[in-house]
Amino acid sequence: MADKYEIQEILFTEEQIASRVGELADMITGDFEGTAPLMVGILKGAFIFLADLARRVRVPAEFDFMAFSSYGSGTKTSGVVRVLKDLSTDIAGRHLILVEDIVDSGLTLSYLLRDLKARGAASLSICALLNKEVARQVDLPIRYEGFTIPDVFVVGYGLDCAEQYRNLPYIASVKKLAGEPPAPRLFP
Repeated sequence: MADKYEIQEILFTEEQIASRVGELADMITGDFEGTAPLMVGILKGAFIFLADLARRVRVPAEFDFMAFSSYGSGTKTSGVVRVLKDLSTDIAGRHLILVEDIVDSGLTLSYLLRDLKARGAASLSICALLNKEVARQVDLPIRYEGFTIPDVFVVGYGLDCAEQYRNLPYIASVKKLAGEPPAPRLFP
């Protein structure tokens, strides 16, 4: 029987997220004026964040995607990083902005930074919507940070729990239920 989860607490509302995404887009616009960065969305979780961010960045940009697996269907990282989708763009000499939904252990991004640097990227910047510093196992230079969160499992705005809850317009913590859950109350 699969584990059951329900929304515990809304951490960031749709309005708070939109406001912070706008601030991040302004920072990126200022830092990359006169260049055309390659914004790399880390799938699946960052797709909504990247779409909203991209519409608000005011410099020419290109887009590509990568996908990794380190969670499976659980709520804790396994520590093993598998590449599921690689870039289709040559990055030699390019300025990359890695757009991530959440940085927790940092193992995946640490691996990715080493790999992309070896491929000849001119610069690498991390833009993370959520930063779970308390779970960090490696030091990472997050240049653009949306929000810092405690060590809780979160869903919504692209983030999932066993592929559920990605479509929520807010970010919330979830709790594991014992037995049968009540009907989920997703939209307040």
